[in-house]
Amino acid sequence: MSETMTAIAIEGGKGPAEALKAVTANRPEPGPGQILIKVTAAGVNRPDLLQRMGFYPPPPGAPETLGLEVAGEVMVGSGRWKAGDKVCALLGGGGYAEYAIVDARHALPIPGDLDLIHAAALPETVFTVFANVFEHGALKAGETLLVHGGTSGIGTTAIAMAKVKVSAIARSFLLISVEGVDGDLGELLLPLGAPGVDAEHGEGHERDEEDGDEAEDEFTEGLGLVPGALGDGGVEGED
Repeated sequence: MSETMTAIAIEGGKGPAEALKAVTANRPEPGPGQILIKVTAAGVNRPDLLQRMGFYPPPPGAPETLGLEVAGEVMVGSGRWKAGDKVCALLGGGGYAEYAIVDARHALPIPGDLDLIHAAALPETVFTVFANVFEHGALKAGETLLVHGGTSGIGTTAIAMAKVKVSAIARSFLLISVEGVDGDLGELLLPLGAPGVDAEHGEGHERDEEDGDEAEDEFTEGLGLVPGALGDGGVEGED
């Protein structure tokens, strides 16, 4: 392997998409417990866009290069991974490059029916859902999971994982205004196994307190878990 690689830098430190330029950079060297991945594809996340615009500086010790999730081939292994393995991984940064390093524990095997390009979009949503719904929320079979913003990346992943992993029921509560979407949003979620979708807030609808109160009464009865993905303004619980 060459000691250098091509990476994507932000010309001037911040700017529009046109500020992203290919540059030559030093190939990173994996430390103890890390793997080196030859990147096939990298995901695009909201933090990447904010960092490019200068609003989201990388945390101390993280690479300046954008890119929080990748998929590719392991070149230097560690832990469960060996050279030649195909993985997707969640990074602290550095994914917009030919090579990236990551903690071996933050990599996942590629599902058999996915190519590397699609697999690069898995880590952020899968890790987030698993940590919040299954590790912290301890969702169990027979419980009902309420997913705010069910048609989002996190929402669709939560619905699918809840159904497959523990056969839980996942309801979606659409609390946001939806612009430019034709048809019933609920129909998009039915194949994922989300019955009882509140999807009547269509194009141009502005949610108000009355909407939220009415839907809350209908959808919170018998719930087992309500992740707070939307922050303030979600379903109120009891202390």
